[in-house]
Amino acid sequence: MSAATPPSPRRRRMSRAERERQMLDVAEEVFGERGYRGTSMDEIAERCGVSKPMLYEYFGSKDGLLMACVARSQAELHEVTQKAVAGATTPRDVLWRGMVAYFSFIDSHSRSFAMVLQLLRNPVGGPPETPEAIEGIRRQQTALISGVLATFAAGAPAEAIEAYTEIILGASERLSVWRTRRPDVSVEQTARYITDFCWHGLSPYFDGTAGTGAAGA
Repeated sequence: MSAATPPSPRRRRMSRAERERQMLDVAEEVFGERGYRGTSMDEIAERCGVSKPMLYEYFGSKDGLLMACVARSQAELHEVTQKAVAGATTPRDVLWRGMVAYFSFIDSHSRSFAMVLQLLRNPVGGPPETPEAIEGIRRQQTALISGVLATFAAGAPAEAIEAYTEIILGASERLSVWRTRRPDVSVEQTARYITDFCWHGLSPYFDGTAGTGAAGA
């Protein structure tokens, strides 16, 4: 008499949080590849291995799914950059750590960045909330950058802090786009470019204790 065939192991059912994370991962990838208009909920559901009604149950609509992707990217970017600059001890080190963290985030979240890049190129191609969502990411980073600069350059005029914050923010975005065409340029080299450039303008506002930090290596 042959031995009974052991039952196949049952697949563990995903928790709601795990399933939501999976859906967002796949959605970011598809939005990045095809843009908002070219993305279908059917394709996302198929890649996730779930039904389309389940996607709607979680996010309500394709617009809702896209906004959830943007919101997650915003939260994650803020977390990594905030942690990076928190360990800095000099103004130049603040710039260096912040830029390395930012470009490292872009590299490790290439799907998210591809999605946001599509929206930056064609914000009217997404839902009506898209421009405001993108500006929300910028405002978040603006608040972080300006707060750090004001701490280390307490004597700098408010106008200078605002101006250099916008310069850093705009340059970071453009360098991120540039690196999509120059993958041979490392995170560290990219961070060095922007740190060196901004330091020439910012250094007069710092006192003699500023130091050189890691970027001076």
